[in-house]
Amino acid sequence: MLDSIYTILKNHLIVPAIVIVVLFFTRPLINKFLRKKETYSRLGNWIILYAFLIFFLSYYQNSTWLLHPFISFGSVGINLNLLIVSFLIITMAFHISKVFTKQFLPSVYSRYQLDKGIQFTFNRLFHYVIMIIAIFMTASVVGIQLSALTVFAGVLGVGVGFGLQNITSNFISGIILLFERPIKIGDRVIVEDIIGDVEQINMRATIIRSVNNEHIIVPNSYFLEEHVINRSFGSPFMRLVAPVGVSYDSDPDKVKELLLQVAYDEAKVNPAVLLEPKPYIHFVGFGNSSLDFEIFVWVSDPRDLIKVKTNINFKIFRIFKENNIEIPFPQRDLHLRSVDKDLLENQFSKTDK
Repeated sequence: MLDSIYTILKNHLIVPAIVIVVLFFTRPLINKFLRKKETYSRLGNWIILYAFLIFFLSYYQNSTWLLHPFISFGSVGINLNLLIVSFLIITMAFHISKVFTKQFLPSVYSRYQLDKGIQFTFNRLFHYVIMIIAIFMTASVVGIQLSALTVFAGVLGVGVGFGLQNITSNFISGIILLFERPIKIGDRVIVEDIIGDVEQINMRATIIRSVNNEHIIVPNSYFLEEHVINRSFGSPFMRLVAPVGVSYDSDPDKVKELLLQVAYDEAKVNPAVLLEPKPYIHFVGFGNSSLDFEIFVWVSDPRDLIKVKTNINFKIFRIFKENNIEIPFPQRDLHLRSVDKDLLENQFSKTDK
């Protein structure tokens, strides 16, 4: 009895146990090395797992329990060996894609000075191609004939017809967005009065980070079917409009001069404010309680609009105060047509006391 137990331990468990211990103590060294290279942060753990699984398959390759099918689909028998190999192919393809898109492709992008949108498109396409190849390799290893996938395609077509229209529509819309690029990574967009930057264009949805640091998940089909404002499409330059009103006692020419001074002063300290096209002062008209003006200033980046408008408003208030130009507020006159006599007498009597 003891001899048989010793034989099992010697032939089947001692060597794997030694390998596990060696890999366990090697893992921190691998992670430390990868952190220096700024590689995918959890890649070291996956490398250790892959090393163990490859050793496991090679060490037990002649074991009947590893190759014995425990479930069958037609003529295809599924065993532990096939499951492990399939897992290796799919996950290794995923991590190879991640490493290439984070470590190797950025140097190519910087060499050709490609913008973020094109970089993201190439990264997505590279990832999809690698994963499709991995899926076909897995099907071949398992023993599934590619011709049998026509049946799966037919079933998928029925599923699309009955309940997957949304998913399919969003997936195809995502591919259109990547190629046609009406929006791209880094664009400043307005979706239902929410201002934000496009961060990711995924298979089903696009992630937008608002100016309040809130992440909004928008279905890809929305960008092709609804009205969306893209402030970065074509040229990133945008015209900033800052309205202001002054009292009727003010000199409009003096107001124009001061507002232009505000625009040029902001351009001196803020490189986002452009002097070409030149700032322009628009005399809107005669309001109920003020002469209404607007400053037109061009900004090089839509992300700076809020900051520039705030700075301009501070400067307007300061320069108007220094030059005694009043910014009026709405005033109303109250006319009393009839008042109760007893109420007036009581009020006057309180005043006399």
